[in-house]
Amino acid sequence: MTTPVLRSAIPKPPAEPLPPAMPPVPRITVAAFCETPETTACILAAARDRHMMRAQVAVHHGGITAAEGTLGSSPSPNVIIVETQAGRAETLKALDGLAHACDPGTKVIVIGHVNDILLYRELISRGVSEYLIAPIEPLDLIGTITGIFNRPDTDAFGRTIAVVGAKGGAGASTIAHNLAATIARELHFASVIVDLDIAFGTASLDLNLDPPQGVADALAAPDRLDGNFVDRLMVKCTDNLNLLAAPALLDRPWDLDQTVVDKLLGTLRSTHPAVVLDMPHTWTSWARHALVDADIIVIVAAPDLANLRNTKNMIDVLRHARPSDRPPHLVLNQLGLPKRPEISVADFAKAVGLDPAATIAFDAQLFGNAANNGHMLHHVQPNGRATCTLNELAATIMGRTRKGHREAGFLQPLLARLASLRGDKSQG
Repeated sequence: MTTPVLRSAIPKPPAEPLPPAMPPVPRITVAAFCETPETTACILAAARDRHMMRAQVAVHHGGITAAEGTLGSSPSPNVIIVETQAGRAETLKALDGLAHACDPGTKVIVIGHVNDILLYRELISRGVSEYLIAPIEPLDLIGTITGIFNRPDTDAFGRTIAVVGAKGGAGASTIAHNLAATIARELHFASVIVDLDIAFGTASLDLNLDPPQGVADALAAPDRLDGNFVDRLMVKCTDNLNLLAAPALLDRPWDLDQTVVDKLLGTLRSTHPAVVLDMPHTWTSWARHALVDADIIVIVAAPDLANLRNTKNMIDVLRHARPSDRPPHLVLNQLGLPKRPEISVADFAKAVGLDPAATIAFDAQLFGNAANNGHMLHHVQPNGRATCTLNELAATIMGRTRKGHREAGFLQPLLARLASLRGDKSQG
Protein backbone atom coordinates (compact mmCIF):
# COMPACT_ATOMS: atom_id res chain seq x y z
CA MET A 1 0.00 0.00 0.00
CA THR A 2 1.38 3.38 -1.01
CA THR A 3 1.73 6.13 1.52
CA PRO A 4 -0.54 9.16 0.75
CA VAL A 5 1.24 12.40 0.07
CA LEU A 6 0.09 15.25 2.20
CA ARG A 7 -0.65 18.44 0.22
CA SER A 8 1.05 20.54 2.84
CA ALA A 9 4.28 18.62 2.25
CA ILE A 10 4.46 19.66 -1.40
CA PRO A 11 6.71 22.71 -1.66
CA LYS A 12 5.01 25.77 -3.13
CA PRO A 13 6.81 28.17 -5.41
CA PRO A 14 7.56 31.49 -3.71
CA ALA A 15 4.82 34.02 -4.31
CA GLU A 16 5.81 36.98 -6.44
CA PRO A 17 5.59 40.24 -4.51
CA LEU A 18 2.68 42.42 -5.47
CA PRO A 19 3.60 45.69 -7.15
CA PRO A 20 3.23 48.70 -4.88
CA ALA A 21 -0.15 50.43 -5.06
CA MET A 22 -0.09 53.41 -7.37
CA PRO A 23 -1.83 56.50 -5.98
CA PRO A 24 -4.35 58.16 -8.28
CA VAL A 25 -3.36 61.17 -10.33
CA PRO A 26 -4.65 64.36 -8.68
CA ARG A 27 -7.17 66.74 -10.25
CA ILE A 28 -4.95 68.19 -12.94
CA THR A 29 -5.23 69.24 -16.54
CA VAL A 30 -2.97 67.43 -19.01
CA ALA A 31 -2.30 68.46 -22.60
CA ALA A 32 -0.43 66.02 -24.84
CA PHE A 33 1.05 66.95 -28.22
CA CYS A 34 1.92 63.82 -30.17
CA GLU A 35 3.73 63.10 -33.43
CA THR A 36 3.08 59.36 -33.86
CA PRO A 37 -0.10 57.26 -33.77
CA GLU A 38 1.48 54.87 -31.25
CA THR A 39 2.07 57.59 -28.67
CA THR A 40 -1.39 59.04 -29.30
CA ALA A 41 -2.97 55.63 -28.64
CA CYS A 42 -0.90 55.18 -25.47
CA ILE A 43 -1.98 58.52 -24.02
CA LEU A 44 -5.63 57.90 -24.89
CA ALA A 45 -5.42 54.52 -23.14
CA ALA A 46 -3.82 56.14 -20.09
CA ALA A 47 -6.58 58.75 -19.98
CA ARG A 48 -9.18 55.97 -19.70
CA ASP A 49 -7.37 54.25 -16.84
CA ARG A 50 -8.95 54.38 -13.37
CA HIS A 51 -5.86 56.10 -11.96
CA MET A 52 -6.56 59.08 -14.24
CA MET A 53 -10.23 59.47 -13.30
CA ARG A 54 -9.62 62.88 -11.68
CA ALA A 55 -7.48 64.29 -14.49
CA GLN A 56 -8.68 66.10 -17.61
CA VAL A 57 -6.64 65.00 -20.61
CA ALA A 58 -6.59 66.65 -24.04
CA VAL A 59 -4.63 65.06 -26.91
CA HIS A 60 -3.38 67.16 -29.83
CA HIS A 61 -1.22 66.46 -32.86
CA GLY A 62 1.88 68.31 -33.94
CA GLY A 63 4.53 67.90 -31.23
CA ILE A 64 6.42 70.80 -29.68
CA THR A 65 5.59 73.27 -32.46
CA ALA A 66 1.85 72.71 -31.98
CA ALA A 67 2.26 73.01 -28.21
CA GLU A 68 3.95 76.42 -28.52
CA GLY A 69 1.21 77.71 -30.82
CA THR A 70 -1.62 76.41 -28.66
CA LEU A 71 -0.25 77.49 -25.29
CA GLY A 72 0.68 80.94 -26.51
CA SER A 73 -2.99 81.92 -26.60
CA SER A 74 -4.52 79.96 -23.71
CA PRO A 75 -3.77 79.12 -20.06
CA SER A 76 -1.17 76.41 -19.55
CA PRO A 77 -2.34 73.06 -18.16
CA ASN A 78 -0.73 71.55 -15.08
CA VAL A 79 1.16 68.99 -17.19
CA ILE A 80 2.35 69.22 -20.79
CA ILE A 81 3.42 66.09 -22.65
CA VAL A 82 5.31 66.69 -25.88
CA GLU A 83 6.63 64.09 -28.30
CA THR A 84 9.62 64.76 -30.53
CA GLN A 85 11.39 62.67 -33.13
CA ALA A 86 14.17 65.24 -33.58
CA GLY A 87 17.74 65.02 -32.38
CA ARG A 88 19.33 66.73 -29.41
CA ALA A 89 19.99 70.19 -30.88
CA GLU A 90 16.58 70.51 -32.55
CA THR A 91 14.74 69.30 -29.43
CA LEU A 92 16.50 71.77 -27.12
CA LYS A 93 15.90 74.66 -29.51
CA ALA A 94 12.20 73.83 -29.79
CA LEU A 95 11.83 73.54 -26.01
CA ASP A 96 13.46 76.94 -25.51
CA GLY A 97 10.62 78.43 -27.55
CA LEU A 98 7.97 76.41 -25.71
CA ALA A 99 9.24 77.59 -22.31
CA HIS A 100 8.17 81.17 -22.97
CA ALA A 101 4.60 80.02 -23.68
CA CYS A 102 4.25 78.15 -20.37
CA ASP A 103 3.11 79.39 -16.99
CA PRO A 104 5.52 79.08 -14.06
CA GLY A 105 5.05 75.77 -12.29
CA THR A 106 3.93 73.86 -15.38
CA LYS A 107 5.28 70.32 -15.44
CA VAL A 108 6.74 69.12 -18.75
CA ILE A 109 7.22 65.51 -19.84
CA VAL A 110 9.16 64.92 -23.07
CA ILE A 111 8.69 61.71 -25.05
CA GLY A 112 11.63 61.24 -27.41
CA HIS A 113 12.89 58.66 -29.87
CA VAL A 114 16.60 59.13 -29.10
CA ASN A 115 18.32 57.25 -26.27
CA ASP A 116 20.78 60.02 -25.48
CA ILE A 117 22.08 60.54 -21.94
CA LEU A 118 23.41 63.99 -22.81
CA LEU A 119 19.99 65.03 -24.06
CA TYR A 120 18.42 63.69 -20.85
CA ARG A 121 20.82 65.70 -18.70
CA GLU A 122 20.21 68.88 -20.70
CA LEU A 123 16.45 68.48 -20.36
CA ILE A 124 16.60 67.88 -16.61
CA SER A 125 18.90 70.88 -16.13
CA ARG A 126 16.30 73.00 -17.93
CA GLY A 127 13.62 71.95 -15.48
CA VAL A 128 11.88 69.27 -17.59
CA SER A 129 10.21 66.84 -15.20
CA GLU A 130 10.92 63.61 -17.08
CA TYR A 131 12.21 62.26 -20.38
CA LEU A 132 10.64 59.03 -21.66
CA ILE A 133 11.85 57.03 -24.64
CA ALA A 134 9.21 55.79 -27.08
CA PRO A 135 7.49 53.41 -27.31
CA ILE A 136 5.85 53.88 -23.91
CA GLU A 137 3.16 51.98 -22.03
CA PRO A 138 0.07 53.61 -20.43
CA LEU A 139 1.01 52.53 -16.89
CA ASP A 140 4.54 53.87 -17.33
CA LEU A 141 3.12 57.26 -18.29
CA ILE A 142 0.64 57.22 -15.39
CA GLY A 143 3.43 56.28 -12.98
CA THR A 144 5.53 59.17 -14.27
CA ILE A 145 2.74 61.70 -13.75
CA THR A 146 1.95 60.31 -10.30
CA GLY A 147 5.62 60.40 -9.35
CA ILE A 148 5.95 64.06 -10.30
CA PHE A 149 3.29 65.04 -7.76
CA ASN A 150 4.39 62.62 -5.03
CA ARG A 151 8.12 63.23 -4.83
CA PRO A 152 9.25 63.80 -1.23
CA ASP A 153 11.59 66.61 -2.28
CA THR A 154 8.90 68.64 -4.03
CA ASP A 155 6.43 71.12 -2.62
CA ALA A 156 2.84 70.15 -1.95
CA PHE A 157 0.77 70.09 -5.10
CA GLY A 158 -2.10 72.43 -4.25
CA ARG A 159 -2.22 75.92 -2.80
CA THR A 160 -4.38 76.88 0.15
CA ILE A 161 -5.94 80.32 -0.24
CA ALA A 162 -7.40 81.60 3.03
CA VAL A 163 -9.99 84.37 2.63
CA VAL A 164 -10.75 86.19 5.88
CA GLY A 165 -12.85 89.24 6.70
CA ALA A 166 -11.39 92.08 8.73
CA LYS A 167 -14.84 92.47 10.30
CA GLY A 168 -18.15 90.64 10.14
CA GLY A 169 -20.19 91.78 7.15
CA ALA A 170 -17.21 92.84 5.03
CA GLY A 171 -18.22 90.33 2.35
CA ALA A 172 -15.32 87.89 2.75
CA SER A 173 -17.47 84.80 2.14
CA THR A 174 -18.89 86.22 -1.07
CA ILE A 175 -15.38 87.03 -2.28
CA ALA A 176 -14.11 83.57 -1.29
CA HIS A 177 -16.84 81.69 -3.14
CA ASN A 178 -16.61 83.82 -6.27
CA LEU A 179 -12.82 83.70 -6.23
CA ALA A 180 -12.85 79.89 -6.18
CA ALA A 181 -15.42 79.83 -8.99
CA THR A 182 -13.28 82.24 -11.03
CA ILE A 183 -10.14 80.14 -10.55
CA ALA A 184 -12.07 77.09 -11.74
CA ARG A 185 -13.81 78.80 -14.66
CA GLU A 186 -11.21 81.22 -16.02
CA LEU A 187 -7.93 79.51 -15.12
CA HIS A 188 -9.16 75.90 -15.44
CA PHE A 189 -7.73 74.84 -12.07
CA ALA A 190 -9.68 72.19 -10.18
CA SER A 191 -10.76 74.10 -7.06
CA VAL A 192 -12.55 73.30 -3.84
CA ILE A 193 -14.31 75.66 -1.45
CA VAL A 194 -13.86 74.62 2.18
CA ASP A 195 -16.45 76.40 4.31
CA LEU A 196 -14.77 76.55 7.71
CA ASP A 197 -17.48 78.77 9.20
CA ILE A 198 -19.03 75.60 10.59
CA ALA A 199 -22.00 77.14 12.42
CA PHE A 200 -22.92 79.98 10.05
CA GLY A 201 -21.38 79.12 6.68
CA THR A 202 -23.14 80.35 3.53
CA ALA A 203 -21.26 78.60 0.73
CA SER A 204 -24.08 76.15 0.04
CA LEU A 205 -26.58 79.03 -0.10
CA ASP A 206 -24.40 81.06 -2.47
CA LEU A 207 -24.11 78.04 -4.78
CA ASN A 208 -27.78 77.02 -4.43
CA LEU A 209 -26.93 73.58 -3.05
CA ASP A 210 -28.11 71.47 -0.12
CA PRO A 211 -25.42 68.83 0.42
CA PRO A 212 -26.23 66.17 3.04
CA GLN A 213 -22.58 65.93 4.15
CA GLY A 214 -19.61 68.22 4.33
CA VAL A 215 -16.68 69.52 6.29
CA ALA A 216 -18.08 68.55 9.72
CA ASP A 217 -18.32 64.89 8.66
CA ALA A 218 -14.71 65.00 7.48
CA LEU A 219 -13.47 66.53 10.73
CA ALA A 220 -15.46 64.01 12.78
CA ALA A 221 -13.62 61.04 11.24
CA PRO A 222 -9.89 61.87 11.31
CA ASP A 223 -8.89 58.20 11.00
CA ARG A 224 -10.68 57.94 7.65
CA LEU A 225 -9.31 61.14 6.11
CA ASP A 226 -7.97 60.31 2.68
CA GLY A 227 -8.70 61.40 -0.86
CA ASN A 228 -11.45 58.86 -1.50
CA PHE A 229 -13.30 59.59 1.75
CA VAL A 230 -13.19 63.36 1.24
CA ASP A 231 -14.32 62.92 -2.38
CA ARG A 232 -17.51 61.27 -1.14
CA LEU A 233 -18.23 64.20 1.16
CA MET A 234 -17.78 66.90 -1.48
CA VAL A 235 -20.49 68.08 -3.83
CA LYS A 236 -19.68 68.88 -7.44
CA CYS A 237 -20.65 72.42 -8.46
CA THR A 238 -19.10 72.61 -11.96
CA ASP A 239 -16.54 70.61 -13.91
CA ASN A 240 -13.67 72.23 -11.99
CA LEU A 241 -15.36 73.36 -8.77
CA ASN A 242 -16.22 71.30 -5.70
CA LEU A 243 -17.66 72.29 -2.35
CA LEU A 244 -17.02 70.98 1.14
CA ALA A 245 -19.95 72.65 2.85
CA ALA A 246 -20.52 73.71 6.44
CA PRO A 247 -23.55 72.20 8.21
CA ALA A 248 -24.68 75.64 9.52
CA LEU A 249 -26.20 74.04 12.62
CA LEU A 250 -26.23 75.33 16.19
CA ASP A 251 -26.97 72.04 17.95
CA ARG A 252 -23.46 71.92 19.49
CA PRO A 253 -20.39 74.08 19.94
CA TRP A 254 -17.92 73.61 17.10
CA ASP A 255 -14.50 73.49 18.77
CA LEU A 256 -12.20 72.14 16.06
CA ASP A 257 -9.01 70.18 16.54
CA GLN A 258 -6.08 71.93 14.88
CA THR A 259 -4.38 68.63 14.01
CA VAL A 260 -7.50 67.29 12.28
CA VAL A 261 -7.96 70.53 10.32
CA ASP A 262 -4.33 70.27 9.16
CA LYS A 263 -4.88 66.68 8.05
CA LEU A 264 -8.01 67.60 6.10
CA LEU A 265 -6.32 70.51 4.32
CA GLY A 266 -3.29 68.35 3.54
CA THR A 267 -5.57 65.75 1.96
CA LEU A 268 -7.28 68.38 -0.16
CA ARG A 269 -3.96 69.89 -1.26
CA SER A 270 -2.86 66.52 -2.56
CA THR A 271 -5.75 66.38 -5.04
CA HIS A 272 -6.69 70.00 -5.84
CA PRO A 273 -4.51 72.75 -7.32
CA ALA A 274 -6.54 75.41 -5.48
CA VAL A 275 -8.07 74.99 -2.00
CA VAL A 276 -10.02 78.12 -1.04
CA LEU A 277 -10.75 78.45 2.68
CA ASP A 278 -13.76 80.51 3.70
CA MET A 279 -12.47 81.47 7.15
CA PRO A 280 -14.84 82.27 10.02
CA HIS A 281 -14.62 85.65 11.71
CA THR A 282 -13.27 84.15 14.92
CA TRP A 283 -9.82 84.19 16.48
CA THR A 284 -9.44 80.69 17.88
CA SER A 285 -6.17 78.77 17.99
CA TRP A 286 -7.11 76.53 15.06
CA ALA A 287 -8.36 79.44 12.93
CA ARG A 288 -5.20 81.45 13.58
CA HIS A 289 -3.06 78.42 12.75
CA ALA A 290 -4.97 77.72 9.50
CA LEU A 291 -4.60 81.35 8.49
CA VAL A 292 -0.88 81.54 9.27
CA ASP A 293 -0.26 78.18 7.58
CA ALA A 294 -2.06 79.10 4.33
CA ASP A 295 -0.03 79.56 1.17
CA ILE A 296 -1.92 82.71 0.19
CA ILE A 297 -3.99 85.02 2.39
CA VAL A 298 -6.70 87.40 1.22
CA ILE A 299 -8.03 89.97 3.69
CA VAL A 300 -11.39 91.50 2.78
CA ALA A 301 -12.22 94.83 4.42
CA ALA A 302 -14.80 97.58 4.12
CA PRO A 303 -13.56 101.20 4.18
CA ASP A 304 -14.41 102.14 7.77
CA LEU A 305 -12.46 102.63 10.99
CA ALA A 306 -13.19 99.24 12.59
CA ASN A 307 -12.14 97.41 9.43
CA LEU A 308 -8.99 99.52 9.22
CA ARG A 309 -8.01 98.75 12.81
CA ASN A 310 -8.64 95.03 12.42
CA THR A 311 -6.85 94.88 9.08
CA LYS A 312 -3.77 96.57 10.53
CA ASN A 313 -3.75 94.24 13.53
CA MET A 314 -4.10 91.22 11.26
CA ILE A 315 -1.31 92.34 8.93
CA ASP A 316 1.00 92.99 11.89
CA VAL A 317 0.35 89.51 13.30
CA LEU A 318 0.90 87.87 9.91
CA ARG A 319 4.12 89.78 9.27
CA HIS A 320 5.48 88.57 12.59
CA ALA A 321 4.30 84.98 12.10
CA ARG A 322 5.29 84.78 8.40
CA PRO A 323 8.45 86.92 8.05
CA SER A 324 9.61 85.17 4.87
CA ASP A 325 6.22 85.08 3.11
CA ARG A 326 4.67 87.61 0.83
CA PRO A 327 2.20 89.99 2.48
CA PRO A 328 -1.49 89.16 2.23
CA HIS A 329 -3.64 90.40 -0.62
CA LEU A 330 -5.94 93.20 0.51
CA VAL A 331 -9.39 93.53 -1.06
CA LEU A 332 -11.31 96.72 -0.26
CA ASN A 333 -14.96 95.83 -0.65
CA GLN A 334 -18.27 97.74 -0.61
CA LEU A 335 -16.78 101.05 -1.75
CA GLY A 336 -19.21 103.89 -2.38
CA LEU A 337 -22.03 102.76 -0.10
CA PRO A 338 -24.66 105.58 -0.35
CA LYS A 339 -24.77 108.04 2.57
CA ARG A 340 -21.98 106.24 4.43
CA PRO A 341 -18.82 108.21 5.25
CA GLU A 342 -15.81 106.09 4.35
CA ILE A 343 -12.03 106.16 4.46
CA SER A 344 -10.45 106.74 1.06
CA VAL A 345 -8.51 103.92 -0.61
CA ALA A 346 -5.26 105.91 -0.39
CA ASP A 347 -5.69 106.67 3.32
CA PHE A 348 -6.66 103.09 4.11
CA ALA A 349 -3.62 101.73 2.26
CA LYS A 350 -1.28 104.20 3.96
CA ALA A 351 -2.62 103.37 7.42
CA VAL A 352 -2.24 99.59 7.06
CA GLY A 353 0.98 99.76 5.04
CA LEU A 354 -0.37 97.67 2.17
CA ASP A 355 -1.74 98.63 -1.24
CA PRO A 356 -5.01 96.87 -2.12
CA ALA A 357 -4.82 94.10 -4.69
CA ALA A 358 -8.43 94.81 -5.69
CA THR A 359 -11.19 97.32 -4.99
CA ILE A 360 -14.84 96.41 -5.46
CA ALA A 361 -17.62 98.99 -5.52
CA PHE A 362 -20.86 98.53 -3.64
CA ASP A 363 -23.62 97.27 -5.95
CA ALA A 364 -26.75 96.36 -4.03
CA GLN A 365 -28.59 94.96 -7.04
CA LEU A 366 -25.74 92.79 -8.29
CA PHE A 367 -24.74 91.27 -4.95
CA GLY A 368 -28.34 91.04 -3.70
CA ASN A 369 -29.55 89.17 -6.79
CA ALA A 370 -26.56 86.85 -6.74
CA ALA A 371 -27.00 85.98 -3.04
CA ASN A 372 -30.77 85.56 -3.10
CA ASN A 373 -30.77 83.40 -6.25
CA GLY A 374 -27.74 81.26 -5.39
CA HIS A 375 -25.65 82.51 -8.30
CA MET A 376 -22.05 83.55 -8.72
CA LEU A 377 -21.43 87.14 -9.84
CA HIS A 378 -20.44 86.15 -13.36
CA HIS A 379 -23.85 84.53 -13.85
CA VAL A 380 -25.59 87.81 -13.04
CA GLN A 381 -23.14 90.17 -14.80
CA PRO A 382 -20.70 88.23 -17.01
CA ASN A 383 -18.86 91.36 -18.11
CA GLY A 384 -19.49 93.48 -15.03
CA ARG A 385 -16.76 95.41 -13.26
CA ALA A 386 -16.83 93.17 -10.17
CA THR A 387 -16.51 90.06 -12.34
CA CYS A 388 -13.53 91.51 -14.22
CA THR A 389 -11.89 92.55 -10.93
CA LEU A 390 -12.21 89.02 -9.57
CA ASN A 391 -10.78 87.62 -12.81
CA GLU A 392 -7.70 89.81 -12.36
CA LEU A 393 -7.41 88.95 -8.67
CA ALA A 394 -7.59 85.21 -9.40
CA ALA A 395 -4.88 85.53 -12.06
CA THR A 396 -2.65 87.45 -9.63
CA ILE A 397 -3.14 84.95 -6.82
CA MET A 398 -2.45 81.92 -9.01
CA GLY A 399 0.57 83.51 -10.70
CA ARG A 400 -1.07 83.91 -14.09
CA THR A 401 0.06 86.92 -16.12
CA ARG A 402 0.06 87.83 -19.76
CA LYS A 403 2.19 85.56 -21.92
CA GLY A 404 4.59 88.25 -23.03
CA HIS A 405 5.26 89.48 -19.49
CA ARG A 406 5.93 86.33 -17.54
CA GLU A 407 9.11 84.44 -16.92
CA ALA A 408 9.80 81.15 -18.62
CA GLY A 409 8.21 78.32 -16.68
CA PHE A 410 10.23 75.14 -16.81
CA LEU A 411 13.43 76.98 -17.88
CA GLN A 412 13.48 78.88 -14.62
CA PRO A 413 16.10 76.63 -12.92
CA LEU A 414 18.47 77.10 -15.86
CA LEU A 415 17.93 80.87 -16.01
CA ALA A 416 18.55 81.21 -12.29
CA ARG A 417 21.77 79.24 -12.57
CA LEU A 418 22.98 81.37 -15.51
CA ALA A 419 22.21 84.55 -13.58
CA SER A 420 24.22 83.24 -10.65
CA LEU A 421 27.19 82.43 -12.88
CA ARG A 422 27.09 85.90 -14.42
CA GLY A 423 27.06 87.42 -10.93
CA ASP A 424 30.09 85.37 -9.91
CA LYS A 425 32.01 86.44 -13.00
CA SER A 426 31.21 90.12 -12.47
CA GLN A 427 32.41 89.91 -8.87
CA GLY A 428 35.58 88.16 -9.97
